[in-house]
Amino acid sequence: MIGAIIGDIVGSVYEWRRIKTKSFELFVDQCECTDDSICTAAVADILMHDLPPALTLQRWCREHPRRDYGGRFAQWIEMDPPRPYDSFGNGAAMRVSPAAYLHRNGELSAALEASDLVTAVTHNHPEGLKGARATVHAIWLAFQGEPATGIRKAIAETYGYDLSRSVDDIRPGYRFNEICQTTVPEAITCALESDSFEDAIRNAVSLGGDSDTLAAIAGPIGEALHGIPADIRAEAENRYVPHDILGVIREMYGEALTL
Repeated sequence: MIGAIIGDIVGSVYEWRRIKTKSFELFVDQCECTDDSICTAAVADILMHDLPPALTLQRWCREHPRRDYGGRFAQWIEMDPPRPYDSFGNGAAMRVSPAAYLHRNGELSAALEASDLVTAVTHNHPEGLKGARATVHAIWLAFQGEPATGIRKAIAETYGYDLSRSVDDIRPGYRFNEICQTTVPEAITCALESDSFEDAIRNAVSLGGDSDTLAAIAGPIGEALHGIPADIRAEAENRYVPHDILGVIREMYGEALTL
């Protein structure tokens, strides 16, 4: 979903230059698509075209080298044959939003099955699968028109995540980490507490953690809750999104790709 990709782009400059404020320029010259965007596009390609998940994910990542892939995942990209490595890293959740978008008019069970399909090829640890499912579940509920309070209750009860804290509660003590257990609940909170798509992204970056991934998880929930302003989407796509990723976005959203 474009919400994940925009979140990745905005957060990309703050992953290693972390901030604890919502006051920052949304797009700067140094912004870019990182591994979060590449993997999100790959997941959309897999689910739209019924492609082999592991091989397709590998192909996309090999076609986009040097995108800040995590160490174990970078090794997996070159693995032949590819095998899951029991990961519960937050990469499980940052790439999975197309599973929710493509099943937004269908059953939740189908969205969660799609989540498992594209997650288990790498992040087959129960916490990795759970983090991806919780993200998909939250997005799907937002598309059903469920209010933030209802989404918070459903995710907390279903996945056992603590969603009782506010963004302001989380921010002071939050530190960089790359696991689902301490990324997914915080990113979901950033989206559920937002009053706009942009606010969801600013909340996520302001935690001072793995900013591109936090925003790539919060972004598609914010998109489903609020929609994305046309000017924000246009700037992201025109300045930062590679043509092949843009083609997948256009196909998924049923839009014409103009060259």
